[in-house]
Amino acid sequence: MGQSRTALVRRARRINRELAEVYPYAHPELDFENPFQLLVATVLSAQTTDLRVNQTTPALFAKYPGPEDLAAANPEEVEEILRPCGFFRAKTRSVMGLSKALVADYGGEVPGRLEELVKLPGVGRKTAFVVLGNAFGRPGITVDTHFQRLVRRWQWTEQTDPDKIEAEVGALFPKKDWTDLSHHVIWHGRRICHARKPACGACPIAPLCPAYGEGETDPEKARKLLKYEKGGFPGQRLKPPQAYLDAGGRPAPPLGAA
Repeated sequence: MGQSRTALVRRARRINRELAEVYPYAHPELDFENPFQLLVATVLSAQTTDLRVNQTTPALFAKYPGPEDLAAANPEEVEEILRPCGFFRAKTRSVMGLSKALVADYGGEVPGRLEELVKLPGVGRKTAFVVLGNAFGRPGITVDTHFQRLVRRWQWTEQTDPDKIEAEVGALFPKKDWTDLSHHVIWHGRRICHARKPACGACPIAPLCPAYGEGETDPEKARKLLKYEKGGFPGQRLKPPQAYLDAGGRPAPPLGAA
């Protein structure tokens, strides 16, 4: 990639430090109160937005607060609740299946080990690392579509396979930084470094970015592309952490709100 390993590591870590200053309150954007809720919400977030999941899960968890409840549910009733999330039949099978596995194999508790989490129906490494990092405090890299896009733009890796991306990017950072790194990158991808038209002219790490110029470079036009709180819009959580609110962030609107 035309740079030494040392230069790559230094630039990557500097980008993460800069993003940590821009998003000091970065956090998982799925609402949850326990590991089970985070696990289910993460499975539901496939091919939809965290906001849509957050607008849907309050009704789900009110009716089925634990894995025992969801495992014994009527699938048609669960499907009706999950309909707004898209692919609701497949997602119903996944969340009911993982609930049954939790009850049968783990006493109704979410396991805190990668090897056990990925055995659950509908749970891959990405979902497992979200749960491990944010419910159990165990470092992990979440390679979602935003993460993949940005680390390739920044030339941290040329890989396209998520597992290989996870390994190559993870090698650039101390393990303790992995979870926060994931939040920083994903937040930046959602708010500024978009897939189709990145807001290059409003990007705080533009001087460090080898892909600068792929998007809108005019500062005024770029500012109009910003999403969520960086552009004056609420974030994706209905009940965000207090640190986010203290920093000026706003909760997302509930389901059905204008």
